[in-house]
Amino acid sequence: MFEKPFSQACENNKRPILAQLERAFASSENVLEIGSGTGQHAVFFAERLHHLTWHTSDQVQYHQGINAYIDDLSLTNIRRPQVFKVGEDDFPVLEPNVNFDGIFSANTAHIMQKEEAEQLMQLVSEHLPVSGVFCQYGPFTHGGKFTSQSNEDFHYSLVERGYGGYRDIEELIAWAPSLSLIEIIDMPANNHMLVWQK
Repeated sequence: MFEKPFSQACENNKRPILAQLERAFASSENVLEIGSGTGQHAVFFAERLHHLTWHTSDQVQYHQGINAYIDDLSLTNIRRPQVFKVGEDDFPVLEPNVNFDGIFSANTAHIMQKEEAEQLMQLVSEHLPVSGVFCQYGPFTHGGKFTSQSNEDFHYSLVERGYGGYRDIEELIAWAPSLSLIEIIDMPANNHMLVWQK
């Protein structure tokens, strides 16, 4: 029997994130989640953001878990995962000539290699329509500074394990000139929500 994946971090941060998404995606109709991971965030947000349709995406090895969470609930406003790995797959599509007016990604930038994080920002810039919103959650450095010693320690442990490590907010801004960073929101556990608008 398949056991659904579970992330304690997702469980801990889903309500604080939802509070920000309720504001940021108040006018959004179709939101793409890049890196849906376990699927926990997707079903939690879709169940509570009735006005929009939540579209999941991730590498194929995560799809069974995401689908298991979707199967547990009879939600009409969530879509099964599209295959998407930055740098390998085409950007997910809705239908011809229709763009996602909201994009969400949590805890992805510090896992990606630097060039993948740069490509992520460029893809979001390219595919968001004017006035579209990108909500990017996770730990970041700001002006080269870590928000805590634990964040600095985690960054170096990520790099040692072959991940890209923390990205600096100034770096992200430079990679996405067509996006405006309209809010930097302090979140629990030394994380931030970056709210971008095209």
